[in-house]
Amino acid sequence: MIPIQPQSETAEAAVQRDIQHYMRPGTLQLGSLPPLSLYVHLPWCLKKCPYCDFNSHGWSKADALPEDRYIDALMADLESALPLIWGRTVHSVFMGGGTPSLFSPEAIDRLIAGLRARLRMEPDCEITMEANPGTFEKDRFKAFRAAGVNRLSIGVQSFDDRYLQAVGRVHDAAQAKAAVREAADNFETFNIDLMYALPGQTLLDLQRDVDTALSFAPPHLSIYHLTIEPNTYFAKYPPVVPEDDTAYEMLDLITASTQQVGMQRYEVSAYAKEGHQCFHNSNYWQFGDYLGIGAGAHSKLSFAHRIVRQVRFRDPTLYMDMALAGTPLAQDNEIKRAELPFEYMLNALRLRGGFALQEFMERTGLPMSAIAKGLDEAQSKGLITRDLGRVVPTERGFDFLSDLQEIFLSTP
Repeated sequence: MIPIQPQSETAEAAVQRDIQHYMRPGTLQLGSLPPLSLYVHLPWCLKKCPYCDFNSHGWSKADALPEDRYIDALMADLESALPLIWGRTVHSVFMGGGTPSLFSPEAIDRLIAGLRARLRMEPDCEITMEANPGTFEKDRFKAFRAAGVNRLSIGVQSFDDRYLQAVGRVHDAAQAKAAVREAADNFETFNIDLMYALPGQTLLDLQRDVDTALSFAPPHLSIYHLTIEPNTYFAKYPPVVPEDDTAYEMLDLITASTQQVGMQRYEVSAYAKEGHQCFHNSNYWQFGDYLGIGAGAHSKLSFAHRIVRQVRFRDPTLYMDMALAGTPLAQDNEIKRAELPFEYMLNALRLRGGFALQEFMERTGLPMSAIAKGLDEAQSKGLITRDLGRVVPTERGFDFLSDLQEIFLSTP
């Protein structure tokens, strides 16, 4: 962890010291750096969902959303990080939350303009924004498109009012359908987020939800199993959810339904038509780099001899104060060499196409011997196949992904 700078040290001197810290000799040898993405966290929601463990904070419409100050803080945060990514191209931007669509189109326009002024961005850079139907109003999505957003991800979760109420969503089915229609009218690429194994949900109920989603011909669909996360309302008051066997049947139903309309399951929870896979999320899963700015945002950045993870301050008010003072980081840690195999596998094994062994060495700076034992064990258990320098999860490996990933926890 980088030491806290002394009070007498200037910000410029601190930045120079930090760059030297990252660039000093180390045990890893990375011949090249992976693609770089940018994550922007906008932390406010109309209401905290009972299953949500993200860094999100309820916002009352009676209070003014501090859009200008927060964007000022984001720009200050980014400027403090620029020396660490100098000269690198940003391939994708993802605005997540929270509910980013609470921000006005004018604020999003200012945000994207600020990013473009400070970063080298690909001309066709994928710029995604998460949006919830509860914040939807006619022409709002069109305005986000005009501001520079070119991919929308809509948090529908269900098209059934019963299940929307069961998981504490603030929108209803009619709002969800209207929001998806507006997205389809304004975006060539958009994503619908659904959840399954909801409290009281049956296979027939799920089939209706999936059929409704597919009726809008979405280029991308993300479908997540409802999980009970620690420190959430559902952890304290757990709902009755479908049994595991039913949940597996639900997943089979989802996969079969999406295949019928030409969508491929390219990641554990992601289905897409050709050419519409999410680059930003794929970069995460391929152990690419990402700079995270915003309250509680996480970063993973590679250097010639080390890979580091950073975390910004979580509380929005504290974050704004610290970012504007030039010190947004709450944590800054180097990933230990022994932890890298698991870090890599935790991501790469989520991909249907697996990963190239050469890419493992390029992204981690480690030799093949670092994962040889784990690969042998995974293959002997029927969880992966290996062919022409590539590792691919089997159907069994996909179904028991946690077991597959855990094999590499003990890899020396």
